[in-house]
Amino acid sequence: MSANSRITNAYENAFCLPLNPSSKYVLFSDCHRGTGRSNDNFLKNEYLYLAALKYYFSHGFTYIELGDGDELWENRSMCPIREMHAQSFELLSRFYAKHRFYAVYGNHDITKRSAHFSGRCFSSCFCWQEQCEIPLFPEITFYPGIILKDCAKRKDLFLLHGHQSDLLNSTFWRLSRFLVRYVWRPLESLGIPDPTSAAKNHTKKNTTEKKLSAWAKQHELILIAGHTHRPVIGNRTSPYCNTGSCVSPAGITAIEIENRCMTLIKWSQGTRSDMCLQVLREPLGSPLCIDDFL
Repeated sequence: MSANSRITNAYENAFCLPLNPSSKYVLFSDCHRGTGRSNDNFLKNEYLYLAALKYYFSHGFTYIELGDGDELWENRSMCPIREMHAQSFELLSRFYAKHRFYAVYGNHDITKRSAHFSGRCFSSCFCWQEQCEIPLFPEITFYPGIILKDCAKRKDLFLLHGHQSDLLNSTFWRLSRFLVRYVWRPLESLGIPDPTSAAKNHTKKNTTEKKLSAWAKQHELILIAGHTHRPVIGNRTSPYCNTGSCVSPAGITAIEIENRCMTLIKWSQGTRSDMCLQVLREPLGSPLCIDDFL
């Protein structure tokens, strides 16, 4: 099956959500929540992530996670990940309880597509404040893709992780997981990057983005993905966008969708005039209206 066919298959099996002028969505990808060890790249940015989640919850946004939320290639079990990032999961459970949390799976958390796995690992989590188990995402489904269906019937948005463009990270994901878990993970501790990763290999990154952009043009849709970790807001000639990631040393990025417009947002650490540290929410450019793609 070609990359084009794999992306199309994700589109045909996608879950639909409405897109109208009152819709408020925030899209994150590639959190790679880990177990708190040296390879847990999410840990150093978790305080930014928590601040962002609190902001989006209080401002009425629906949270959509575009894959690789949890690092399940380097780590065998979900339990230590949930325990390490209990605060993040508690906040996400609040979104879910309000029917404001949806997620697709990526290559690093592709096991979430199994109903048995998601039911066993995401039905509840431990709340440190209450000192008891609380519902997490009971009966959740992780989708191959999500379509934001334009109620005005002008331009739909297709959301997916993006690993479908890469044969090694989709069809042969078990081989890739084996290589990451037992070969590249120990080598990376010595400073040798994983050459199979679209996030770390610029040639693969460019190839992945070209395939995703070509598919979006062919199907006349706006496509928003993750996977490459490179934040992008497209335009009429290139209807491909990317949320970036939550593991960059410079901060975390997301795409906000509000009033039928998309804005690329960066959350980072800054200093106030009184020298106190603060969390900054910074738009990276002007909002891009969906109708601009017509």
